[in-house]
Amino acid sequence: MSIFGSILGKIFGTTPAAAAPASAPASEAAAPAAGQVAATTDAPATVPADIAEKVDIVAVLDDLNEKNPETLDWRVSIVDLLKVLGIDSSHAHRKELAAELKYDGDTNDSAKMNIWLHEKVIALVAANGGKVPADLLAKK
Repeated sequence: MSIFGSILGKIFGTTPAAAAPASAPASEAAAPAAGQVAATTDAPATVPADIAEKVDIVAVLDDLNEKNPETLDWRVSIVDLLKVLGIDSSHAHRKELAAELKYDGDTNDSAKMNIWLHEKVIALVAANGGKVPADLLAKK
């Protein structure tokens, strides 16, 4: 399962589907069952629209954050966002996520990579239909 698929699964409350075999054309890949996140090796996972449009991202993440014993700021930090979701936030894992999302910068410059990752993850959650307020989307 992809890291981004895990992120979507935690936010949208879905179970990620198994990735289609790399050799199978997209047209042959099985569609995810209702309530499952599609996962492929070529593109970030997606969430069925009927699930995504009902999910208020801020409410979900704030609720998870309140239950966390640490003081976390998921709104600005990819590390904190991953921690709130209960996903490995190590530098190595973030490098894997960066590769998955096609980051083309220097992964050893963790500050730049982290900013990019946070903006990209939030944008992709919004692109998947999640309700993301404008103030959380990248300011460019």
